[in-house]
Amino acid sequence: MKKNLFLLGLLVCSMATMAQTENADKPESWYFKLGGSYFIQTAATEFPIVNGQLPNTDVYGPNGTTLISRETNHGSFGEGFRSGLTAGYRFSTRLGVEMGINYYSSADKLMVQTTNRLVATAPTNIFVSGDAVGKIKAWDLSPALVLFLGETKGFEPYTKVGVIVPIHGDLTIKTNREYSTAAGVMAKTYSEDVVKPNPTIGFMAAIGSSYKLGKKIALFAEIEYRNFTVHGKTKETTVFTENGVDKLHTPSTFRQDASYSAIHTNYVDKLTTSSNSKVTNTAGFDDTKATDDISSYVGISGVGLTIGLKYSL
Repeated sequence: MKKNLFLLGLLVCSMATMAQTENADKPESWYFKLGGSYFIQTAATEFPIVNGQLPNTDVYGPNGTTLISRETNHGSFGEGFRSGLTAGYRFSTRLGVEMGINYYSSADKLMVQTTNRLVATAPTNIFVSGDAVGKIKAWDLSPALVLFLGETKGFEPYTKVGVIVPIHGDLTIKTNREYSTAAGVMAKTYSEDVVKPNPTIGFMAAIGSSYKLGKKIALFAEIEYRNFTVHGKTKETTVFTENGVDKLHTPSTFRQDASYSAIHTNYVDKLTTSSNSKVTNTAGFDDTKATDDISSYVGISGVGLTIGLKYSL
């Protein structure tokens, strides 16, 4: 974070210096950009625990208890598509500011996967296989300072630095499980957990260029780097079905606890004996309140290419 702030300060100082030395030969002007992006992930980290399960891909032997292989699931939700609208204002030939509003939809990320784990022995052996896949959808604002490097033959390269401020979004985790015995499949369950984030802020930097198609219309392309993490505030199970039947608020064979505490979670930084937690406060646990759990973090860092149209007033 200190490194990002240092780089931001250094670039701001250089931009201000260049702006002071540049003649104001260009009138103040507004412009708008509409573009679409695709990002690839960077800085992959280990995914958080999902409903009590470690972020692993586990494969068990025929007896359901012998672990044959285990692989930790890493990744970042920085891979995905983004579309956005940006308004910009040029103070001079060299210096300007932008404010973008963007919608981002990440790629699906495998967080947990289990194959043939033994979960019950009576009245018969029951095995479970399944996976949990996460996806982030979010809206954000992205204010930035822009340094224009000069126009040549219709091309005008520029650099910019700024911050990313998420204003709405969530992480949805979809979990599919299949329960079976030696005789065949007993049941299939499906659930959706929605994690709401705490407020956060991220860093972005980009280099790009526009190319004039006409007096007011131009194409533009940018390569952008962004880096930030988010941590959960609350989690709610919004869907739970068993063999296609809604069982969200109904105890069932494969989900015996359908209480309010099983459906709702409040994320905290520390669990104590006064927390509503079965781990630290078994005697005082209240099923009618949300369960307290340790807050988890996920990354949304990535490098992306944006292409679009620019309209100048």
